[in-house]
Amino acid sequence: MAQSHSLGKTGERLAIKYLKDNGLNILEKNWVAGRKEIDIIAEDDEFIIFVEVKTRMADFQLHPRDAVSVPKQRNIIYAAQTYIQRNDIDKEARFDIVTIVVDGPRHELDHIKDAFYPTL
Repeated sequence: MAQSHSLGKTGERLAIKYLKDNGLNILEKNWVAGRKEIDIIAEDDEFIIFVEVKTRMADFQLHPRDAVSVPKQRNIIYAAQTYIQRNDIDKEARFDIVTIVVDGPRHELDHIKDAFYPTL
C-alpha cells in the first residue's frame, strides 16, 4: 500500500509539472468534496479542467486509463459540480486524464483531453 501511495504521489507531481509546462494554471491538488476527490484542478483561458491522474508500473496488467471506470467518472463529475458551485466558476468544464507508466527510472506520460463528459 505504501509503495502504491508513493507511486501515486510521484505521478501527481509529474502530472502537475507537465500541466504547468503546457501553460495550465494549477488551482487545487487533491481537492475533496465529501468522500469524492479530484486529483488536480487547473485552468486555462477557456476551461476549468478537472484532471484524474493514474500511475502504474510498466509490468501492471491494466493500463492506467482503464482504471478510470464509469463510477469513478461519476464521482469526479459530482465533485467538479460541487467545486464549480462553491467557487462560482463561469468557465466550461473539461475532464482530462493524465496517465503515467513508470518503467524503472523512466516514465511515459499521456495527457488525454476531454477523456469523458459530464453526461454519465
